[in-house]
Amino acid sequence: MRTTIDPSGRLLIPTEIRQQAGLKPGMALDVHCRAGRIEIERAPLAVSVVKKGRLMVAVPRKKTSPLSAETVERTRRAIRRELPA
Repeated sequence: MRTTIDPSGRLLIPTEIRQQAGLKPGMALDVHCRAGRIEIERAPLAVSVVKKGRLMVAVPRKKTSPLSAETVERTRRAIRRELPA
């Protein structure tokens, strides 16, 4: 897909790509230039690590909606694939 940059330097990301990437209006993004390529990715959620009982738990610094069971399962599978055999 082709797009353009407006005179103010804004880039319109086509709807189909925004949907595939799960990007929503107002979402924080990190933008980098690496080896001549522009990379855009969701900014990581800011968390604080707190002790709950015997465990250390990451707690979001800002109020967020709960993770869906589907998101948790997808993340668990992705992490499992990355672990060495």
